[in-house]
Amino acid sequence: MKASNVLKLILVLLCINVSTEWPTHTVCKESNLEIYYKSCDPQQDFAFSIDQCPDIPSHTFNIRAAMILRHSIKQLHANIKLIINGKTVLSYSESLCEPDDPKIIFCGKKKGEHIYYEGPVTLGIKEIPQGEYTISAVLTNEDGITVACADFNVKNYLDYY
Repeated sequence: MKASNVLKLILVLLCINVSTEWPTHTVCKESNLEIYYKSCDPQQDFAFSIDQCPDIPSHTFNIRAAMILRHSIKQLHANIKLIINGKTVLSYSESLCEPDDPKIIFCGKKKGEHIYYEGPVTLGIKEIPQGEYTISAVLTNEDGITVACADFNVKNYLDYY
């Protein structure tokens, strides 16, 4: 009897479909605005949430983000792209952690440490563009290794005019 249980367990383990994709998480879903994200790093997902979804562009809003570092951060670089219909229409890069110039609180964190941020964010834009598009964000360290990666899908049906 025990051998048949072991055989069943082995068959179950072999039949499990191991996916390298993380689930899509809902950041907010209101009548006119939907924001979702998915980690594009096949080895790590992370947590991200927003307190208030309405009026994101015109107000400071609170976010929460958390993850465990798989790589140390001496330097950290952000690469952000706006993608519409599969084409990159805007790219932005910025160094967030440089020696002697840390711009964020988790500069200098080591592999295995927990990163948690809870606090205010202001986008500094007057409105979120209407339509459906993707914002791709990739954070890399000084060795060019991905520290975090996410694709944010935005669906904004609100007409500001």
